[in-house]
Formats: sequence, structure tokens, C-alpha cells
Amino acid sequence: MIKKVAIVILNWNGKSYLEKFLPSICSSNYSNLEIVVGDNGSTDDSVRFLAHNYPQIKQIKTGVNLGYAAGYNYVLNRVDADYFILLNSDVEVSRDWIKPVIKMMESDPAIAAVQPKILSYRQPEEFEHAGAAGGYIDKFGYPFCAGRILDSTETDHGQYDVSREIFWATGAAFFIRRDAWQEMHGLDNDFFAHMEEIDLCWRLKAAGYKIWYCAQSTVYHVGGGTLNKENPYKTYLNFRNSLYMLQKNLSLISALFVICLRLWLDLLALIRFLYEGKRKDALAVNKAHISFFRNFRKTANKRKKQIKNYKISCVYNGSIVWDYFARGIKKYSKLKQEKFL
Repeated sequence: MIKKVAIVILNWNGKSYLEKFLPSICSSNYSNLEIVVGDNGSTDDSVRFLAHNYPQIKQIKTGVNLGYAAGYNYVLNRVDADYFILLNSDVEVSRDWIKPVIKMMESDPAIAAVQPKILSYRQPEEFEHAGAAGGYIDKFGYPFCAGRILDSTETDHGQYDVSREIFWATGAAFFIRRDAWQEMHGLDNDFFAHMEEIDLCWRLKAAGYKIWYCAQSTVYHVGGGTLNKENPYKTYLNFRNSLYMLQKNLSLISALFVICLRLWLDLLALIRFLYEGKRKDALAVNKAHISFFRNFRKTANKRKKQIKNYKISCVYNGSIVWDYFARGIKKYSKLKQEKFL
């Protein structure tokens, strides 16, 4: 029996993206497929547009903007399928993008989540920042990707055309088993948006699951559809959520060491923002730290409830920030592969 797959798009005022990208999504070549749009309190014409032009697409309305994490939790609790695909509204898909991923996941029950190759919609020969060819994390908790280190993305020359295990899969096009999603209780609502998929992947790995990158599936992502990278609120979320994630998932001793170090590094980032005249971003870093400490006990209580298995694969045993700025390494292929645990 062919497994049922549900593509679930969380929409917030994204009518223009739905108009542009739903045709490719609806042309996806998979026989047992449902497409669901979760409307996250949109105030544009998205709901009416869908009802009029795509009556076959199921709509689930949250009523208010719950953010990415809580929004998906709300919607997916109301979707029935064997596999969920969390898909950003600003993604164009290729016709046969689903089958290779489901085939991979069916081949190994331990594979809980998978991402396809993520290329840039505007520059299709380039990897896209959010996910590229699969995500990793360094020993200080900084995420990066094959095909993208910090702000430097690579051109796709087929150098990442071999599927492999990774540390985290991007939320832009995120395949996950329903059973694994339910076991982990979905995303952490307190993240609101940004880095919540890395936290989920970390929890999945700690529970003994695998995360993979499928090179035989490709999608094209616009990126920054809701919050562009210059938005101070995105700065706030990234700095705060990074600290949340480290406190939740590292061992106690490691968490104390890494968080103390990260606070000092964040201070350097704050000073750099001020030097560049980005006062709002500097304030965002400060607000992120205040929010982290205000919620310290709440996050600590979450940590106690999580399964801990500290021999987790695909962690880079080095500093990606040092390699990038001090050693000038801008490509994943230039990193020493023996440093990956």
C-alpha cells in the first residue's frame, strides 16, 4: 500500500506566493497525496483566494498568527497522513520531488526526517541559504550547511549529489514521519520561529533517529518570505532560540560552558552591529539575552524531560566561526571531514 503523504503549507499573508507556487505543488507526482494549507491568521486575501481557485485544497485556520512552531503544531494535529511535508509557501518544487524521499524513508525505519536539495529560486545554480545540501552544527552550537557556511553559499556543481546523514533538515521543505512527529510532540512553541527545526532534529537524534539529505530531490526556495535576514526581529529570534536550543539539548556541563562562551561571542556580535550602524540589531541581541534568562527555569524543565544520548552523529568538532573568519574557509568541502563526529 502506498503511504499517504500530506504537504502542509503554513501561510501568513502569503497570497502572492500561493498564486505563484501552488501550480507546481499541485503537479507533484505522487499518487496518495493531500495538500493542506494552514492559515496562520492571515489578513490578506489568502483564504478567499484558495477557496475560489483551489477548492480541493483543505484549509485549516488557526485564527491568529501563532508563529511557525505553534502554527504547525496546531495544523498537523488536524492532519492524517503517514508522512508530513512541512513546506514553505515560497518554494517551487520539481514534479518528482516526493518519491525519492519517501523511498529513502521507507528503506530505513530509523530515518525520521529528510530534506531535499535546496536551491535558490532567483539563482537556480546557487544553493539557498536555508538548508542548502543539509545542515550540520559545530561544537559551539553554530549551524551551517553543506553548500552554505554562514553567509557564503556555493554554486551547485553536483558536488553534493550523494545522499547522506546530516544533523538537521531545513524547515523550508521538511519531511517527517507522523509517528516521530507525535513522539517528539512536534516543534517547541516557545521558539515561535527560526531554529525550531534544528531543535526538533536534535531531539530526534537524541531519541535514536536519523536525519538525512536526499540528493535526488530538488526544490527552489525564494527565502526571507516572512522575515528577511535584515529584520531585527529575526536577529532577536535567532540569538534567543540558539541559546534555548543549547540549554535544552546539551549535557549540563557542556551547556554551562558553551552558553557562557556564546554570551561573550554574542556581545562581540552586538558591538559589531553598533559599529555597522545597526542599532536595532544590537538592541535585538540584548533583548534576546533578557528573554533567555527570563525563561531559564522553564527551558531547564523541558531539558529534564528529554531523552539524552550524547553520542550524536554529524557534529563538527571544531569552530565554524573560527574556520570562516580566521582560516578563510567558505566551503563545506574544505572542512576536515575527520572532524565530524
